[in-house]
Amino acid sequence: MSKTIEQQIEKSRGLVGGLRKHVAEKGEAQISVQQIAEMEQSLEQLQKASDEVERLREELAPKVKHMNELLAAVKVAYNDRKMMIKNLYPLGGWTAYGVPDKR
Repeated sequence: MSKTIEQQIEKSRGLVGGLRKHVAEKGEAQISVQQIAEMEQSLEQLQKASDEVERLREELAPKVKHMNELLAAVKVAYNDRKMMIKNLYPLGGWTAYGVPDKR
């Protein structure tokens, strides 16, 4: 869970606890038990969404690593072939092989 979400959940739970205590002691004035329950429900939804995001990040991390390894290999192959073309042919012939003729 991100630190921002964790902090907000912690602060909100503290507020909910204080509101519940206040409503129980002094009755409903500006806030109702229903509003507190809705806030708690929103906190639960946020917690579940955050947990799901963390699970997805854990699944995604190895895939991103694999993609970056493939990208690095493709870049190496491209640069090797491009240099081969540049060394074998004059500047004007590079574009025929898909190599930009800009230096």
